[in-house]
Amino acid sequence: MKKNKEEKKISISSYLAKFKFGISMYILVYIIAGAGTVMQTILFARAIEQITLSLFVNAITTLAIIAGIVVVKRLCWYLSGIIYQKYANKIMAELNFDLARQAFKLNSKTYADHETGKFVQRIVTDPETVVNNLANLVDLVTDCVTSLVMIVYIATLNIYIALAIVVIVAFCMILERIRRKRNRKNKFDMRRKNDKIYSLTTEIVRSEKDVKALGLEDKLSEISRKYYDEYKKASYNYEVKDMNLWALRNAIIEVFGIMLLILGVYMIDISMLTLASFMIIYSNNGSLSSFVWCIGKIMDIFLEIKVASTRMFSLFDDNEYVCEKFGKTHLENVKGKIEFKNVAYAFVEYEQADSDKFMTQKELMQLKNKKRKVESVNQIFDKLSFKIEPNTTVAFVGKSGSGKSTILNLMSKMFEVDAGEVLIDGVNINDLDKQTLRNSISLVNQFPYIFDMTIKDNLLLAKKDASDEEIESAIERASLKEFISSLKKGVDTKVGESGIKLSGGQKQRLAIARALLRNSPIIIFDESTSSLDNFAQEDIKKSIDNLKGKSTIVIVAHRLSTIRNVDKIFFLDSGKIEDIGTFDELFENNIKFKNMFYAENLE
Repeated sequence: MKKNKEEKKISISSYLAKFKFGISMYILVYIIAGAGTVMQTILFARAIEQITLSLFVNAITTLAIIAGIVVVKRLCWYLSGIIYQKYANKIMAELNFDLARQAFKLNSKTYADHETGKFVQRIVTDPETVVNNLANLVDLVTDCVTSLVMIVYIATLNIYIALAIVVIVAFCMILERIRRKRNRKNKFDMRRKNDKIYSLTTEIVRSEKDVKALGLEDKLSEISRKYYDEYKKASYNYEVKDMNLWALRNAIIEVFGIMLLILGVYMIDISMLTLASFMIIYSNNGSLSSFVWCIGKIMDIFLEIKVASTRMFSLFDDNEYVCEKFGKTHLENVKGKIEFKNVAYAFVEYEQADSDKFMTQKELMQLKNKKRKVESVNQIFDKLSFKIEPNTTVAFVGKSGSGKSTILNLMSKMFEVDAGEVLIDGVNINDLDKQTLRNSISLVNQFPYIFDMTIKDNLLLAKKDASDEEIESAIERASLKEFISSLKKGVDTKVGESGIKLSGGQKQRLAIARALLRNSPIIIFDESTSSLDNFAQEDIKKSIDNLKGKSTIVIVAHRLSTIRNVDKIFFLDSGKIEDIGTFDELFENNIKFKNMFYAENLE
């Protein structure tokens, strides 16, 4: 029952329901305008009939009424545009917000398994596609009804003409059904290839310096060309097949329109149709073409909405886009004790579900109920156990691939264990609520993301109510004071997207200042001094030393010289803790550790 509620919550109709008054007003105004168009067309046909019968006064009166209808109709079009702009933006904002919020719920592995373009397109582009097409749908339905009214009106003039219209409309509907079926698969294929282009473009923009430094322009240009060629091929395939059916249908309608006029002339000759009726058929001959065209466009729009909606709401499908899961236990004062009990973890690669591929409702249900196929398994840990006491400083060291960063990801619940337990203050991390977990742990990554804001605003993200004194203290402890003092605008200096105006070391120090400002009981440093020069590294070591005894500090270090003063070092090898001790103890007793230190100092 709960699942059904969630599905209702994320349907398009639920978003429209939030603004039902505005949408109702929009549809009402549109109906009035559409009715005006219908009346205008019918009255114009009557005016033609009156003119052919030499009823000129009546014709002038009818045309005057048409003029009044035109004024009302245009006013309604204007009002509908105002209402649309107001509520379309609100609906898009709601969709964008909910999709972005859902993206925050996804776990780290989900992001690793999917391209950037998939997320951005689903959060930004697809909602706009849905809302704009819903508005187009109202417009087309109005035009369709207008054309249908005129077709019915023409059909009432003569039974044979009515039968001919029914036959041709039925034939064109069959063609439209064939066209729609062919287009569905091609549309999904185009979107999938467009996602790849978007992802690659985003990566090229973000890695501009590396691209130039490594001379990757030609190689990436080749990859870009390949992606664009694939997209153009899919687009061409879609457009050509669509165009062929459109052309066939339009040719049939045009030929039929001429045949209808021929039939009309013949029927005038045998006195089965008046000249006035023939003039009405002639002047509204385009209604049939317009009706069939509108039906085709309505089908196209339903397809666009279907594709965009499927892509958007696939973010809520836990089979493909797995979310983080939290418990309900809340801890007020976390002391910072960490324990791993028989933890097992493996990197498992699954066969990816493809939400960009068109599937029927039955196929979608089968996919949801189907177990995902495992493609590969890389066992990292099996029965890993250790304890970290509160307010101690510990480090994990070992060769690349030994599992150091994985431990930090499990500790901060970025990854979830396959077996065993990770405990914080004796409570299973899976039982803790989100607030407890996130507020208790600050993580400084090896490559931290700095937002396109000022230095101060980046710091306030960590603690929105931080005082100037707290900000200054965090800046000083992170060895940023001298750099910021050299800037004309100081902490009010904008750092650019992803901190592009900062060096690697400056970005890391800003990230460290951000973590220090939170003052969490557990602070994790993942290779966070790797980009610092020796002087800055020494300053960060002092900062970490200043935190000793105040927080539980966990460090993954590449440079062994940065962890000389920690309380305990866990030496990892092939996913197992091979040795534990202080720096001096390991240096004295563990030959692998000693060799790592010598290798580092020889570099």
